[in-house]
Amino acid sequence: MKIFDEIESQVQSYARSFPRVFNRAKGEFMWDEEGRQYLDFLAGAGTLNYGHNNSIFKHALLKYIKSNGITHGLDLHTKAKGEFLQAFNDHILKPRNMEYMVQFTGPTGTNAVEAAMKIARNVTGQQNIVTFTNGFHGVSLGSLAATGNSHHRDAAGVSLVGTHRMPYDGYLGDNIDTTEYLDKVLSDSSSGINSPAAVIVETVQGEGGINAASIKWLQNLQTVCRKHNILLIVDDIQAGCGRTGDYFSFEEAGIEPDIITLSKSLGGYGLPFAVALIKAEFDVWKPGEHNGTFRGNNLAFVTAKAAIDHYWTNDQFSQEIKRKGQYVSERLENIVSQYGEGQFTAKGRGMFQGINCVNGDIAGKITHHAFQKGLIIETSGADDQVVKFLCPLVISDENLKKGIDIIEEAIREVCEKQDIPEKNLYFEAS
Repeated sequence: MKIFDEIESQVQSYARSFPRVFNRAKGEFMWDEEGRQYLDFLAGAGTLNYGHNNSIFKHALLKYIKSNGITHGLDLHTKAKGEFLQAFNDHILKPRNMEYMVQFTGPTGTNAVEAAMKIARNVTGQQNIVTFTNGFHGVSLGSLAATGNSHHRDAAGVSLVGTHRMPYDGYLGDNIDTTEYLDKVLSDSSSGINSPAAVIVETVQGEGGINAASIKWLQNLQTVCRKHNILLIVDDIQAGCGRTGDYFSFEEAGIEPDIITLSKSLGGYGLPFAVALIKAEFDVWKPGEHNGTFRGNNLAFVTAKAAIDHYWTNDQFSQEIKRKGQYVSERLENIVSQYGEGQFTAKGRGMFQGINCVNGDIAGKITHHAFQKGLIIETSGADDQVVKFLCPLVISDENLKKGIDIIEEAIREVCEKQDIPEKNLYFEAS
């Protein structure tokens, strides 16, 4: 550990929560240098939906490398890129009757968000983007302006502009549809909200605390956007690629975003890869207007294609995710009914769920206890108050049960020693 203490920047975060030197991983497991095994319920913050070192992807990747396939190609046409595009079009877009142009952005989620907001502004001639409370879209300046978390925003060093913040679904209480408020301020010329270029939204706010928007709210949001000629951007970077059960997290709502951002598990193997999907009429880029040296990661194209070919040519994998998600829901509901003195709540949907533990101190103690028992799991939310379940989607039933058992044991131990405070109720249900 000495070299990390000596020269690695203080900006490191996950390493503080899980202070081990890891050197091997497979499926839903990681091992440290002492050979201790850990169940991974972090999964690269949602980057490893298909697990560590997926054998199918590894075989395709090694075969490609041995053949001296193109590794770095800027935005040149390559065989690997073409095969990915064909697979993505044939098995993801066409079966869903979706028609989008695929923009290869820089290989990070935040770069895809930057591209999405930039093209929305160029298309509409408007400057501001509507964003939501507790949203997280990245930490480059444009994406950071759309992010709500003060910890990240305070690090910017400059004013963050170009956005209007609106309340997310449930933010004002369960009985308030906040899309009605959005409609109102957009309809009122004296609201102080200028006509925006777009709305950007996560269907499930991962870093914001596993806040899941209802299907009706998402449908209403699209209606408001259409009414006011505003583009709808869905940030599907963490919730997409199967995390909620469908390939895209918004499929159940039946909405049609104008722009979609994808990254994290898109590459399948954990290789950096991001895209912005843009409806053809809005793809008005001039050549090179948004570019980047590493937007042509051909190794990621290979593994991304392998992921599509193996997991997404029919609905079998999707149904498995939904089945496991239902099991997670039942377990979490049972846990919150037993512990937390009635203050804990289960949140999320599919395999993107969490337990709200009132405050970050309690949630942190739970995840610390879990790590001591061999489970890697993180927290999220404004105060890190949510224990966030983000295991690989390919996890076995046995290990899914084992991981949740560990969390339940950790929760029981913490609750036996800790007085659970009451939740702050800002809006009484009427």
